[in-house]
Amino acid sequence: MNIKIRQIIVISFIAISSFLFLNISPVMAAECGGTTTSIINCGQNNAGSDIENNGIWGVLELVINILTAGIGIAAVGGVIYGSVLYASSGANPDNVKKAKTIITNIAIGLIAYGLMYAFLNYIIPGGIIG
Repeated sequence: MNIKIRQIIVISFIAISSFLFLNISPVMAAECGGTTTSIINCGQNNAGSDIENNGIWGVLELVINILTAGIGIAAVGGVIYGSVLYASSGANPDNVKKAKTIITNIAIGLIAYGLMYAFLNYIIPGGIIG
């Protein structure tokens, strides 16, 4: 019973943290070289003086948002796989060790991604997501 409660807490924590990292900007129509776009704002007005007002910045924001969502979905799926493997291992210690290794690696990966995200927000002026 104690192990199942821990698994539920870990899965809940990972699911909540993946939704907190996900920060998708609202879709607005923008003008980009004479073409209306709904994803990337090219910002033709003073594009050279403001780094956040160009197409590359928009692509960077889009990639980071997609990567964050993908990391969250993969982590939840991995924890579910590790939990099912752990719960169905029975008396086989190899499966228990494999499940614990999977869950530990997922936790380490989430921490590493969170630190990378925080580092990028620190070194880029104004952060990645405005």
